[in-house]
Amino acid sequence: MPGLILLTGSTGYVGGRLLSVLQGRGIRVRCLTRRPEVLSDRSNATTEIVIGDVMDRESLEAVLVDVETAYYFVHSMGAKRDFEQEDRIAAANFGKAAAAAGVRRIIYLGGLGNPDEKLSKHLRSRQETGDVLREHHPQVIEFRASIVIGSGSLSF
Repeated sequence: MPGLILLTGSTGYVGGRLLSVLQGRGIRVRCLTRRPEVLSDRSNATTEIVIGDVMDRESLEAVLVDVETAYYFVHSMGAKRDFEQEDRIAAANFGKAAAAAGVRRIIYLGGLGNPDEKLSKHLRSRQETGDVLREHHPQVIEFRASIVIGSGSLSF
């Protein structure tokens, strides 16, 4: 049985689907959220909901205790401020805090695109986020998706 998993982005489409699968397998999951009320009806006995914010590194310290694997599904694109800068700050905070807590690996879902080509702000930010996570944590596994579409996703 895998160790404790931290899931960020569990209120989003991909994170919500992964949460359902992990819970169905009886795997212990800790969900990081700024809005715990959104997850109250989605959690079960194997799930712990904790309040934190990737923009506040101090809020991450206790959240990452005893975590073996952390899924990083955070994206600031809906922010009213500069989402690219917010993505960089959030990834740096998370990577540093995860490394300090001894998290074994971070799994990140990024986006496709050749960094040598002109990318949209969105795709450039997705790739920069992966770069920043790797800059601050020794083991980051990055999956790159072209687009995620499904019932309940923003693109659907």
